[in-house]
Amino acid sequence: MTVDVIRYLPEEKLVQKALEALMAALGPVEATRFLTLSREGRLESVARHHQWQATLDQEAFFNEVFKENAPD
Repeated sequence: MTVDVIRYLPEEKLVQKALEALMAALGPVEATRFLTLSREGRLESVARHHQWQATLDQEAFFNEVFKENAPD
């Protein structure tokens, strides 16, 4: 019986190879642009969602969402 050993790259080598792949795929300008993209948009949407949730009346919201379909 043999046991396969999984060896991971050291983090420094992993980052180096990832950057090389990114540069090869996108070129230096687009790779730099990708690496500097703002990640704040996602956080802002989460904060906005939390603000929206804070204004909800839980009982009224659940009544609306889970109401039975009454025949018209």
